[in-house]
Amino acid sequence: MLPCYCPSCQTQLKVKSLKCEKCETEVTGGYELPVLALLPVDDQKFILDFVRHSGSLKEMANQLNLSYPTVRNLLNGIIEKIKSYEK
Repeated sequence: MLPCYCPSCQTQLKVKSLKCEKCETEVTGGYELPVLALLPVDDQKFILDFVRHSGSLKEMANQLNLSYPTVRNLLNGIIEKIKSYEK
């Protein structure tokens, strides 16, 4: 899993460099992590499953064996996290 926060002070980390394993080209700078990468792994998995089910909360509820309102609340929680990261 990609570390997103400093283990010492909990500040959000930034990407400093990217390297091609094939040709050894390296790109350096100070890049923000994508918002989705900042989400906990369970939330990332939920989003991937949501997309695989074409955004159907009904299908997600069936897959997760949860009620529709529960799945809606899970999605709302993820939306709130995303909003807080974008500030």
